[in-house]
Amino acid sequence: MTKPLVQATGRRKSSVARVRLYEGTGRVLLNDRPIEDYFPTMAQRIRVLEPLRVAQIEGRYDVIATLHGGGTTGQADAARLGIARALIEVDPELRPTLKKAGLLTRDSRKVERKKYGLKKARRAPQYTKR
Repeated sequence: MTKPLVQATGRRKSSVARVRLYEGTGRVLLNDRPIEDYFPTMAQRIRVLEPLRVAQIEGRYDVIATLHGGGTTGQADAARLGIARALIEVDPELRPTLKKAGLLTRDSRKVERKKYGLKKARRAPQYTKR
């Protein structure tokens, strides 16, 4: 394949998406599979493609992304952030539009680690009186 136009990274929880944009016809491949196969639910597909819809440039670029880690929701949000960041690299004038739509904000919430002496991150063992 030809050299990508731009490359960007999106992250969410423990998911990471490496997104590459190419000049093209609007084809979206996630881990070498069409988006319809990778995300069977329409809601997740809409979420992934939201940056293109907000910027009103659907069908102008091919999106090829490598997703790994986490679950489907985390991967969908990571891809969404990656696409938004890549679009800004292509056209910096899209930044205010995407920022206003909240597509450039990295959701920093991650699973809190388990602490020693506890059952989970914060759950203490049950207290026994006798």
